[in-house]
Amino acid sequence: MFTLPTEVADIVFPNKALVYDLLFKAASETMLTIAADPRHLGARIGITAVLHTWGSAMTHHPHVHMIMPGGGISLDGKGWVASRPAFLLPVRVLGKLFRRLFLTQLVALHDAGRLAFFGSMAHLAKRRAFLRHLSPVRKKRWVVYAKAPFAGPETVLAYLSRYTHRVAISNSRLVAFDASGVTFRYKDYRRDGAERRQVMTLATDEFIRRFLLHVLPRGFHRLLAGSARKASLPLARKLLKVAAPPDDDNPAEPGDFRPPCPCCGGRMVVIEVFERWRQPRGPPDTSATNRENAP
Repeated sequence: MFTLPTEVADIVFPNKALVYDLLFKAASETMLTIAADPRHLGARIGITAVLHTWGSAMTHHPHVHMIMPGGGISLDGKGWVASRPAFLLPVRVLGKLFRRLFLTQLVALHDAGRLAFFGSMAHLAKRRAFLRHLSPVRKKRWVVYAKAPFAGPETVLAYLSRYTHRVAISNSRLVAFDASGVTFRYKDYRRDGAERRQVMTLATDEFIRRFLLHVLPRGFHRLLAGSARKASLPLARKLLKVAAPPDDDNPAEPGDFRPPCPCCGGRMVVIEVFERWRQPRGPPDTSATNRENAP
């Protein structure tokens, strides 16, 4: 997981498309560079990354989740290089390179005049103020976290795939909505045990503000996967002596034909089906009938 520090996250709001794209690129380049270094793994690895922008309380917390195999194809393409048990790459080394790559490109975007600043952050449009704002994070340790999967590949993929269409809060976490605001459940990760599960009430406008923080720019995708996977997957299977999945030339018809909702990605519910060439009609206007019958 690659996380942006608060000072950088503040720059995201008016520059979501640019900074989120930079987060993807810097994180993936960091992984590919360190993995290819012979002092570490010395291999070409595969990556699937998903953008996640919120914390449990819907605060702004941009970070990227990644999954990758426990090894990669050797640099000469002739063998498979496996990682050490429960260890892939050193997180401190990853954090330093990630910080350098991200900040270098962020300053380049500012110098090109592509970043926008408004309100209390308008002064950051000046280069000196912008560099002064970034000065503390150049010395701070950036959070990069890695661990072995907690279950098999299917479970890990299912866990990560939930983030591709998830919004900042699910209906199951909502407790109440009344004059006092919106009450919902969240996890306080600074606490342990039963105290981790907490309940929070926010004023309605603050709840809406936090929710809208995580609306992505139009056309922006949360998921990133390598473009070389079509050529690399057959080679990886060959080196690992793993059979390719069966290729079904006549796939079965999907059991659920309903199209996904363009807003949330969930399956749409069919409430009525009209006969061919029959246009749907609304209910009769009873108010017009009442006017005609009125004395």
